[in-house]
Amino acid sequence: MAQKWLIISKREMRRIKSLFRKVFACVAVRGISFILPILIIIGSCSFVPLFADILIPMDNTQTNHLKAYGIAFAGLKESLVGRWLLNYRGGSFLFPDSGNLTSLCNIRGVRYENVTSSDVAAILTEIQANNMESIALEKEPKIAVYIPPNALPWDDAVTLALEYAEIDYDRVWDDEVLAGKLTDYDWLHLHHEDFTGQYGKFYGSYRNTSWYQNDVRVNEAMAAKHGFQKVWQLKHAVAEKIRNYVINGGFMFAMCAATDTYDIALAAKDIDIVDATIDGDGIDPQYQSKLDFSRTFAFENFTLKPNPYEYEFSDIDASDYSRLRGAEADYFQLFDFSAKYDPVPTMLTQCHTNVIDGFLGQTTSFFKDKVKKNVIILAEVPGNNEVKYIHGNIGKGTFTFYGGHDPEDYEHKVGDPETILELHKNSPGYRLILNNVLFPAAEKKQLKT
Repeated sequence: MAQKWLIISKREMRRIKSLFRKVFACVAVRGISFILPILIIIGSCSFVPLFADILIPMDNTQTNHLKAYGIAFAGLKESLVGRWLLNYRGGSFLFPDSGNLTSLCNIRGVRYENVTSSDVAAILTEIQANNMESIALEKEPKIAVYIPPNALPWDDAVTLALEYAEIDYDRVWDDEVLAGKLTDYDWLHLHHEDFTGQYGKFYGSYRNTSWYQNDVRVNEAMAAKHGFQKVWQLKHAVAEKIRNYVINGGFMFAMCAATDTYDIALAAKDIDIVDATIDGDGIDPQYQSKLDFSRTFAFENFTLKPNPYEYEFSDIDASDYSRLRGAEADYFQLFDFSAKYDPVPTMLTQCHTNVIDGFLGQTTSFFKDKVKKNVIILAEVPGNNEVKYIHGNIGKGTFTFYGGHDPEDYEHKVGDPETILELHKNSPGYRLILNNVLFPAAEKKQLKT
């Protein structure tokens, strides 16, 4: 559909109808011969296709997959009702053309196609006959990202994706969470965070650096401000608030260490699992037997690793497997789901490829035998007891855990420069992040199927 066509608005259509009324009035007064040339010109215009929608393809023809999500959010911001065409050309978007959307596509380098009502009918017929679905996108979700106020020597893939796609978000941290402000948001991302109160287990390698020492000061001050003696007590309380947010209908997305440390904090509620080297007092000697796996979102039957010099929290993480494979051999594969019967996992796995390059993180992937049986596995490493991407329901809300730190930097080390997404505008790994951001915009009554 490379050809450019005329788009006629409702206002212009009213003007055309008015013109026809005037033409027929002239015919009545002066006769057909006077008006025949005008009728021929107007008649020829009736064969011009009328385009009212734009299709944003998300297959390999798309020039900028990541910014395409920002176009979808711009449409929702205009109160336009769009459609997410699951499994159709990589999970394409269909929106009424307000004029502004096509302008934004041109400015941001996003490929789009003008479509007629007959084109749309043909697309929907194809969707109906195949493993595809059309999901309404009705409301721009309000987004929060849990980010500490102190600068840390690493970036966060989600904030990079949001800013590159030009999607609005708010920063929140412990003050806002403990004050109950999460109820103002539809979607929450947990920044690279350690909810066990062990400062990311960076003590062994970075305890003498200024950024680590500042991180300790900031967190200790926050704990004291809210009446907690220890940072781990503060983080457990924050984890509880987030748990309640999800149970009451919130959408929560976590990456890297924010995945397993969050569940560890839930299982270890009010139990001291922090070594004296880090917080000055001893660990509860019965900590392992006291863990309550019924309180966790995704993981169970895991064993903690409290050694402050070990860069690991528990035996949930399968990072060592990825390191053994190396960058050239490390990849994971998305599962195929029934778009009509499983629309949620289908939405979360929309991509222009189902095989994606792996990437490391403090928590890179999860051992499958530690994942609860009711959790949906969205992607796994073929041939291994190892999963990369999981999703589940908690109460009225949902959670999604995505292992690894940066989809376009295999081993993003502390202090490395941030990834420039303009160089990775078609990144399938980053697309999975943006699927999660858009997911809450879907019409909720359709997601109950």
